[in-house]
Amino acid sequence: MKKIVLASGNKGKLAEFADMLADFNIEVVPQSTFKVTEAVEDGLSFVENAIIKARHAAKATGLPAIADDSGLEVDALHGAPGIYSARYNGEHATAVSNYQKLLMALQQQPAPRTARFQCVLVYMRHENDPTPIICQASWEGEIGDEAKGEHGHGYDPVFIPRGFRQTAAELSSDEKNQLSHRGKALKLLLEAFHQQGIID
Repeated sequence: MKKIVLASGNKGKLAEFADMLADFNIEVVPQSTFKVTEAVEDGLSFVENAIIKARHAAKATGLPAIADDSGLEVDALHGAPGIYSARYNGEHATAVSNYQKLLMALQQQPAPRTARFQCVLVYMRHENDPTPIICQASWEGEIGDEAKGEHGHGYDPVFIPRGFRQTAAELSSDEKNQLSHRGKALKLLLEAFHQQGIID
């Protein structure tokens, strides 16, 4: 079984990756297993931050690494929270405090409050990989008036995917994996893995 380190300690992300890669004899191990510290995400884009995280994890573990940098772009807020989605409400932000701040910021904004999740995945074979695999995908929708749903993580309880009435947090994990930015980016990554012979 091929082992890849996930440059994240986020349990929600780990579950999504492990779920989608299990069929390909790939074991996804969180970097926390190796006591890897969090990388300093000082890039100015999702791509830069994903590369920083993947290189950091590959260097610390000696294993190939997958990093994901993702976030929510809200049109009425000129693309915010964007790359700062995880810490939108400050350094000690939680998912709940982040989406509560977002709902407050959009209180006066009429519907539809269009938004999209963005995901950039980077796969690095080793820390000095000159040609990392980079996959990007988005998930269009809008921001609802209140949080609903128990599934998912992050901004899922306030994000209503295009064509749906329920939030991302009200979808089953199978539905979400089919539709989500991360699910779509992972499919692109699997295609790249096939093309490059990383998986059969």
